[in-house]
Amino acid sequence: MSFAKLFTITALSIFLWTCGDSDPKKNNFSIATDAEKNTIELGKTLKLSINNPTNLEITSVSYQLNGEKISENFKVNSNLGEQTITAKVTYEDTSEEVSTKIIVLNNESPKIYSYKIINEYPHDITSYTQGLEFHNGELFESTGQYGESKLRKVNYKTGEVLQNISLTNQFFAEGLTVLNDKLYQLTWRENTGFIYDVKTLEKTGTFKYGKSKEGWGLCNDGSKLYKSDGTDKIWTLDANNYTEQNFIQVYTNNGKIPSLNELEWIDGKIYANIYQRNGVAIINPKNGAVEGVIDFSPLKELVTQHPQLDVLNGIAYNPQTNTIFVTGKDWDKLFEVEVFLQQ
Repeated sequence: MSFAKLFTITALSIFLWTCGDSDPKKNNFSIATDAEKNTIELGKTLKLSINNPTNLEITSVSYQLNGEKISENFKVNSNLGEQTITAKVTYEDTSEEVSTKIIVLNNESPKIYSYKIINEYPHDITSYTQGLEFHNGELFESTGQYGESKLRKVNYKTGEVLQNISLTNQFFAEGLTVLNDKLYQLTWRENTGFIYDVKTLEKTGTFKYGKSKEGWGLCNDGSKLYKSDGTDKIWTLDANNYTEQNFIQVYTNNGKIPSLNELEWIDGKIYANIYQRNGVAIINPKNGAVEGVIDFSPLKELVTQHPQLDVLNGIAYNPQTNTIFVTGKDWDKLFEVEVFLQQ
């Protein structure tokens, strides 16, 4: 089945929890919704009510969605994914707070995009590509594997490595991005990001992750950093102190999209490689909606086939050419492509 079809027709497993007190027997109330399996599309109206099995005399109920006040009938315009609804129930001169989870899906299926190959360039067949980024016409690449991880500046037209920084054996390099003349490079499970001077590639600092699971992909919008961690989440980082401020959950109209990997910011959207899928999701950074998908799987057949050949990973936008460049792990080609909406 193609990458695009997996996005548009595969319903993904959704797990729901009812939370509040760790012992549900201690709660007098629970929240009920009119949504099947507590799952609702963006823009739909959700009706809330309180289950009161012991018929206590309730004097008032107030609801919140992720800390924001809502009414018992409200139009769902939140971020996508798992969201928390809480209710404060006042009764008999006391009160009790209960909560439940809902799942918010996108209300539209992703649009299908296609591509045209404009150019093919040589790429180091031994590079386990994890991150790819253009800055002032120069291509930077982060490659992974323990004992083989590197940061490189490359002449993309010839494949020549212009500058090479090897990481110590304890680090597995991941995604990278450039913001304010600083180059940021993630590592996988080491909870460490590196900061370099983009002009010299001299290391100038490090930063630690917060609640994000691991380091996978990285991009920026000109002021903030966006980080994937191998789940369905994309975290927003403050570019001044590198703290994780919040996250979006990436969902289609069917469910969540896990294994988000290499990221690139293009025209106000986040383009994300999906690990083990030779394609890219186009994501709305405001709410996590997958607005489009690009099936790049045919590209893998155009590179040299060898035992170490791995999946598509590495996407970079070159504003000087207004084109997108993609490659993969241990691919011997870098493809310059033009993306367009499929008719």
